[in-house]
Amino acid sequence: MADITPLRVLLVEDEQRLRDVLAKGIAKLGCDVTDVPNGEEALKVMADEPQPVVILDLNLPGLSGMELFGRIRQRWPNTQVIILTGFGDLETARQAIHLDVVDFLTKPCHLGDLEVALSRARQRLMASEPPPVAPPLAAEIADPPQPVDHPAKLADIERQTILAALARNDGNRDETARELGISVRTLYYRLKEYQDKGLID
Repeated sequence: MADITPLRVLLVEDEQRLRDVLAKGIAKLGCDVTDVPNGEEALKVMADEPQPVVILDLNLPGLSGMELFGRIRQRWPNTQVIILTGFGDLETARQAIHLDVVDFLTKPCHLGDLEVALSRARQRLMASEPPPVAPPLAAEIADPPQPVDHPAKLADIERQTILAALARNDGNRDETARELGISVRTLYYRLKEYQDKGLID
């Protein structure tokens, strides 16, 4: 990471081998990483010293990943959360959109994907200005994305859900954000991310 101050990251993953590999990878990226096997331990760490970034496995024993995400969002609203998952479904994506997830990483994730997600989290932590103006989406609105039977990643479902809602609301971003249960600011960030990735014009 380019910043002088190491990014502090809490990794919540119940599979020990994967947790060890990810922790080493995160450390190689210049971050200070704390790793725990479950949601209960994660809450203890956050209570003692809140971490600015949490990488969170959804499929945890005991307190589920989404339940933990909800508690983190309530108690530490500025913490940036990256979801790590081996599965995907529409309802989980909708919940994650509502809770303003930074990114979805599918297990096993590549170090490059992890670096991009952590960089995005750092940028969001540093951002203080209002979100940039989102690009026009006339082409996407005219031809909304078709449902995918077996989406590869939750991020694909999230994008499809947002763009389909935008199409239903004739491009009205206020109405779209209201329908999705997210802030207009979150919607603008998402649309800007899709443009930066070349996913929309």
